[in-house]
Amino acid sequence: MSQPESDVLDVAAIREDFPVLDREVGDEPLVYLDNGATSQTPKQVVDTIVDYYYNYNANVHRGIHQLSQEASIAYEEAHDTVAEFIGADGREEVVFTKNTTEAENLVAYAWGLNELGPGDEIVLTEMEHHASLVTWQQIGKKTGADVKYIPITDQGRLDVDAARELITDDTEMVSVVHVSNTLGTVNPVAEITDIAHEHDALSFVDGAQSVPTRPVDVKEIDCDFLAFSGHKMCGPTGSGALYGKEEVLEEMEPYLYGGDMITKVTYEDSTWNELPWKFEAGTPSISEGIALAAAVDYLEDIGMDRVRRHEEAMAEYAYDRLSEFDDIEIYGPPGDDRSGLVAFNLESVHAHDLASIVNDSGVAIRAGDHCTQPLHDKLGVAASARASFYIYNTREEIDVLIEAMDDARQLFA
Repeated sequence: MSQPESDVLDVAAIREDFPVLDREVGDEPLVYLDNGATSQTPKQVVDTIVDYYYNYNANVHRGIHQLSQEASIAYEEAHDTVAEFIGADGREEVVFTKNTTEAENLVAYAWGLNELGPGDEIVLTEMEHHASLVTWQQIGKKTGADVKYIPITDQGRLDVDAARELITDDTEMVSVVHVSNTLGTVNPVAEITDIAHEHDALSFVDGAQSVPTRPVDVKEIDCDFLAFSGHKMCGPTGSGALYGKEEVLEEMEPYLYGGDMITKVTYEDSTWNELPWKFEAGTPSISEGIALAAAVDYLEDIGMDRVRRHEEAMAEYAYDRLSEFDDIEIYGPPGDDRSGLVAFNLESVHAHDLASIVNDSGVAIRAGDHCTQPLHDKLGVAASARASFYIYNTREEIDVLIEAMDDARQLFA
């Protein structure tokens, strides 16, 4: 039995940091259960953005004047903060991106186009987000590399035995989602990385749903790359990061060319800047990067172990409540063995209709294929509803969702 949320987090105090949670939808209090798509942003992070624009708004690495120096220091120190958060050796291993998708594409184009060819293999999983699946699928088409998929079991877990068969000496890249944004499955990414390295393949971990919700240490996983987005972890949109082992990033060619990523330019040739700036061409998202570090500070003040325990408690409670009904199908492993989200369908009600109806009760959930169309095809459904939880959610809010679903039953009876 999970602990009550009061034993894990002071949810009431945390909610005070998120003014949006006080608003109403129609005449109903907002119940925000779409955190897997985008979390809300606390005042402390918003204040960091405001402070930048009010007090030291300037470009980085380009000016000798005071404001530019202050902005540059804050932006560089933000890399240090993020690096420490995920266990990287330093800022050299952390490239700021707009989101996980950009990080996936950066590696696919900067590394994949140069390293892959006919006869090579890329191994993914059947539960990959489109950010990974589509990116590597298209790189496979461009390079002639074969793309293979590790299957899932009937309970929605990764088939590790099949992974050992699929990953061979021809495999060059294994890209695995850490936490499925549809099934809630927490994948054994360290074990998959070990298998990849046994065959001299690289490992890419999609941490979009894991870095915001649980402790993640790239050294413990030993992955070569890891990517995540700021907007799912109390940070601003347009922020995210790619972790890469320094020796791997050093060997890679830049993905984008232009200002700041160079050391010397002549009419004949150019040389590249040191890491991580080699991969951050042009004016970066300065305020967003600084605010991402503020979001990291906010979460670390709470404690990532406590964040994980709370979201798992929410997911277990939601799974148990939804399991009370015979007309609800839940996808993924049991509620005590998943991350903080639950995807499901209510019999005879399309997920989009369900989301619209519960919205009338102030409840925000996700509906659709969650950027996992092939996985939904495998599950035999066109779409699903998804409730996803974070540090400010309560059991009472899940009860509101359950009650709101009765309106859909009555409407479609």
